[in-house]
Amino acid sequence: MRLFLQWTIIIPTLAWVLFFSGLIHDSGFFQIAASVLLILSVMSAVHHSEIIAHRVGEPYGTIILAIAITVIEVSIIISLMMSSGQESVSLARDTVYSATMLILNGIVGLCLFIGGLKHHEQKFSKHSVTIALVSLISIVVFTLVFPTFTESIAGSYYSTPQLIFASIACLVIYSCFLFAQTSRHRNYFLITDKDEDEEPVIVSNKVLITSLVFLVMSLGVVVLLAKTLSPTIEGIITSYSLPKTLVGVIIAAIILLPEGIAAIIAARKNELQTSLNLSLGSALASIGLTIPSVAVVCIIYDMKIILGLDIKSIILLGLSVFTVMLSLSSGRTNIVYGVVLLVNLFAFIFLIIYP
Repeated sequence: MRLFLQWTIIIPTLAWVLFFSGLIHDSGFFQIAASVLLILSVMSAVHHSEIIAHRVGEPYGTIILAIAITVIEVSIIISLMMSSGQESVSLARDTVYSATMLILNGIVGLCLFIGGLKHHEQKFSKHSVTIALVSLISIVVFTLVFPTFTESIAGSYYSTPQLIFASIACLVIYSCFLFAQTSRHRNYFLITDKDEDEEPVIVSNKVLITSLVFLVMSLGVVVLLAKTLSPTIEGIITSYSLPKTLVGVIIAAIILLPEGIAAIIAARKNELQTSLNLSLGSALASIGLTIPSVAVVCIIYDMKIILGLDIKSIILLGLSVFTVMLSLSSGRTNIVYGVVLLVNLFAFIFLIIYP
């Protein structure tokens, strides 16, 4: 009984009750309450993901969190596309692009900055990072860059055969990455210098199942509350004459909060390998699963989908990927790399506001 009286159980439950009650639309008080519950639900998701990670071990714990968030993100994108039709032709691209920029520059940058600030220098496996970045670069080019330059259809579109090929390529690359991470080269993704005197945390089957259920509940209500509050956020942004595309960045940031906080906590504990597993794995899952899922919906319902980025966005994305590659090329990191990546993030947001 005590298990179900913990705040990490109560908060997501209250958040779901508030969401289904419909009171969020009634007054500013309930919107503020929803915002508070949203943030606390993020913390609850981080707590449950850590419990699961202790039970199943790395890198399975980070994979579960990354895929859970991505599946929920995909379901939200598809539901909005189905309801909005052709008005949402660029929704998947904008969401994936924002998530990738936030992960590479924001989450990785903060991990390197905070870890470097506390520990001066941190070590990690170069092999794991190389596998992740090689996979990520290929998927990014196939999904966000090539559509701008193909000639089958005018504009930043893929033809149906091209879309099918890009989707299959994403799934093949991501599947091979998971195979390397969980089986063939699993040792690359493990923390090698962890304190051997540290007592292992014992997680019972009951606690594991409870954490799995409430991890999904916490992530689900975070996304749903973020989408419900988006008109309010959009109204605030519009009142300050800011571009509406900033709303998508804010929503993506809220969705990525559980992964971001979990990664930063790991970096503070001098477990940068876990941070990178989570960050780069999330970027791969975000693109590698979202684009094929959206492609299936578009092909079935004969909907067009804009995937290609404009030249400015391609340059910013290339700068981000190139900076991350150089920052993680030596197996050691420090505060300078984190600062540079965070500057890239501020440039991304600044150029949205002042295009």
